Amino acid sequence: MKNRIHFALYTFLLGMTLLFTACQSEFEELPEDNQQQTLEANSSTAVLIERTASNDGSFDNIVDQASCLAIQFPYEVNVNGEILIIESREDLQLIEDIFDASDIDNDFLELVFPITVTTGAYADITINSREGLRELAADCIENGEDDDIECIDFVYPLTLFTFDRTLQQTSRVTVENDRQLRFFFKELGEDQLASFSFPISLKLYDGTVVEVNSNEQLARLIEETKDACDEDDDNDYNDDDFTQERLNEYLVECPWLVHEMVRDQVNQTDQYFEYLMNFGEDGKVYVKDRIGNTLIGTWTTRVSDNNRVLLKLEFDVLVDFNLEWFVYEIGEGTIKLFSEGGNKIIMKRFCDAPDPGATLRNILKECAWVIKKVKNQGEEIERLLGYEFNFHAEGVVTLSNSINISEGEWEVSTNDQGILVLAIAMGAEPAVNFEWPVRDLMNQRLKFEVEDIGYELILQRVCEDNGADGDVVEIRELMKDGPWRVASFIDSEIDEADLYTLYSFAFEAEHIMSMTLGETGTTEAGLWRVLRNSEGKLKVYLNGGENEPLNELTDDWDFYSADAGRIELRSESDADGQVKILVFERN
Repeated sequence: MKNRIHFALYTFLLGMTLLFTACQSEFEELPEDNQQQTLEANSSTAVLIERTASNDGSFDNIVDQASCLAIQFPYEVNVNGEILIIESREDLQLIEDIFDASDIDNDFLELVFPITVTTGAYADITINSREGLRELAADCIENGEDDDIECIDFVYPLTLFTFDRTLQQTSRVTVENDRQLRFFFKELGEDQLASFSFPISLKLYDGTVVEVNSNEQLARLIEETKDACDEDDDNDYNDDDFTQERLNEYLVECPWLVHEMVRDQVNQTDQYFEYLMNFGEDGKVYVKDRIGNTLIGTWTTRVSDNNRVLLKLEFDVLVDFNLEWFVYEIGEGTIKLFSEGGNKIIMKRFCDAPDPGATLRNILKECAWVIKKVKNQGEEIERLLGYEFNFHAEGVVTLSNSINISEGEWEVSTNDQGILVLAIAMGAEPAVNFEWPVRDLMNQRLKFEVEDIGYELILQRVCEDNGADGDVVEIRELMKDGPWRVASFIDSEIDEADLYTLYSFAFEAEHIMSMTLGETGTTEAGLWRVLRNSEGKLKVYLNGGENEPLNELTDDWDFYSADAGRIELRSESDADGQVKILVFERN
């Protein structure tokens, strides 16, 4: 396939008073001044022109495995059980996407016959079976050895003239594409000569446009460039025809982000997502995790006996990366690694690697952050569930439950162990006063933890439009349409709804949950939120405060179901797997 934008065919030949024989191998001689440059149909220059104007059929090798045949659109294929209608070159990417969805399955593709193919000489042939296609494809010469010249193209339109043997002009023709140019020379009679109206332009494989003014310049240019590029005339649609040298250069040019990781058929993407890999020219690879720790290993490449390029990674710590990986594909900004046994790494090129501290500072300031969990010296502080942090400029941070607001200071830095930390100083709320080491840095969720002394803080990102999809909006509006009563509260397989018989619940604006005791008419204020978390789950945060029995309702509940007068929430315990069920019904 041609490694550039379209191949427009650009040719130019004008005049020559000499006639040439079919066995001629030299370029046409330049004419005397003011003489017309002409060509015979079987001259060496004319043959170069026809080869440059041949139809390239390698772009759809993923389907027909034949570089000299191109299947005419539209046609139908069955790809791993999925039926596709291929209507353009762009649709061929759909096939590759299905093949690439998994590197450990067996891919298959079946064409739906009949199909019509176009040959390199632009002949249209109808084929009725796979056997017929294979028979026709057997005549193709692969691996760039065919007659088709793809490294240079003509720029159209072109004007040509025909002459008789006495050099009397017999016609003037304008051609608009390769097909017309190829047919022009094919139909040129033995008693006819042809010439171009010079100057004409040709485009090289790298996009350079060159102007020529004679047959000799044209022939020399095609000869010099016909083998200057990789025509990719093979059936390895995924290889991008890279070499070991190209891979080595590509790896060290920029850092690489781990986008997907599978080891021994276990998807470990969550653990290694966006780890940053820097390949040094000294054979060392430096990996920075999401919190800024740097791990050092080594890398080498080699070419196997079957011409596969292999990348070997070795680490003392990142043992999941320790394999000799087959470099499955180099794409635009992507490298895919594969090893037998269900192992895969996909890396994305990342030339502007940020400072992890800058990344954390930026995402903290972009949106509000809701407390999902906070532990201080091993004690879980449930009364802060659903509270909202806002990290402002100039190091100011606020913590609010929509009624009360505490203010403090924040800073992102690196501690003595080189670990990225978020330091919060808030005198009014000592439970969050700490240098929180980052353990998980993601765009929608942050985790800070010192496990051995029982400190943990998990924050969920909440922007103005974060989680506000149709389901979230619908649940919010339904909950606002109260008041509600607790119809069922099953905890440890015991229904404790009787504890809440006298309470009425209203879910109000600004995330305020009003809990009114019927006997006295007194109201306590709690907190409620509906959002979609970083895992895509619908969550209902309830915070009933510190007083019993309302504090038992405090949890980040999974939304289970709802209708006009009923809402069911569920929560599974991390400790024993028991499920709590909370049902509200409209009063």
